[in-house]
Amino acid sequence: MTDAIPSLSVLDLVPVRSGQSSAQAVAASLDLVERADRLGYRRYWFAEHHNMPAVASTAPPVLIAAAAARTSRIRVGSGGVMLPNHSPLIVAEQFAALEALAPGRIDLGIGRAPGSDPVITQLLHRSGTTSDVSRFPDHVTDILALTSPEGATVRFTSGTEYQVKATPLASGMPQVWLLGSSDYSAQLAASFGLPYVFANHFAGEGLDRALRLYRDQFQPNESGEGPRTFVTANVVAAPTAEEAEERALPQLRMMARLRTNRPLVPLETVEQAKADPFDAMAESIMASTRQKWFVGTGDDVRSQLAAFAARHGVDEIMLSPVAGAYDGESLETSEARTQTLELVASPSAVTAA
Repeated sequence: MTDAIPSLSVLDLVPVRSGQSSAQAVAASLDLVERADRLGYRRYWFAEHHNMPAVASTAPPVLIAAAAARTSRIRVGSGGVMLPNHSPLIVAEQFAALEALAPGRIDLGIGRAPGSDPVITQLLHRSGTTSDVSRFPDHVTDILALTSPEGATVRFTSGTEYQVKATPLASGMPQVWLLGSSDYSAQLAASFGLPYVFANHFAGEGLDRALRLYRDQFQPNESGEGPRTFVTANVVAAPTAEEAEERALPQLRMMARLRTNRPLVPLETVEQAKADPFDAMAESIMASTRQKWFVGTGDDVRSQLAAFAARHGVDEIMLSPVAGAYDGESLETSEARTQTLELVASPSAVTAA
């Protein structure tokens, strides 16, 4: 290998394709996290999205627990938990339990967006567990305190105090990351002295400014660590450039559906996508989106990622493997996404796997 690529991680939305059940989609993702563990990927995160026909990653803590039980080395976590949907105490308890399950391997990525449409947001509000977005910084502070071995202290107006811990006797705590695609999230992460992830896989704009603000405004916390960040990227790798472009097509069409308010459907196969051309506007959106992705042979993608990491001064890239399936491929595994991880990993890692 001639290109020096950064450390690699994986972001998984647990895609559900045509003809596939949720159970099969989850099985495919758990197979993929085992493969990522063997290939030497640094971390594997599950996203949080709700009520989408092509996305089964609705409950990151559940998926993280399953992934932790099937791996031995790789860090597992959320990319991220959308905090407005949840009580900070519940999030802290869930991730403290995960840290006890897999000590030293748990990441808690926290986001400020709801990860859903307005109807789902209202349904979540009915549960009484949602957080006020305006109090997001306070709730991040609460989670940091609750997940620490010391816990948090509630002080009443009477002067009495009440001790709260996410777990009784923590020996460690999850690594908290702030996620975002805006100046706000970058500046907040900097003010807390927390590591920060720019959601480049769906934003694609404002990356340079966000990273500059984060690094320039970073204030170390008690850990003493300096600024730490990585970025996400949509990636498809295949033995040939032609196959890579074909496998990118289903997910590109999904992005066009989202941006043109077309009905959402399970992820199409390559053959289904090719058989149903979109109009000129949707095709234009797909072409523009494609320019921000990393698609090609393993060698090509590794070279692109190395240049991308160097350009933005990061030592880690989190791949969102968006390769689609051909008709007839197994529903219990994800041949295309597995192939992407194998081809982008170092040749020695692939041999070892």
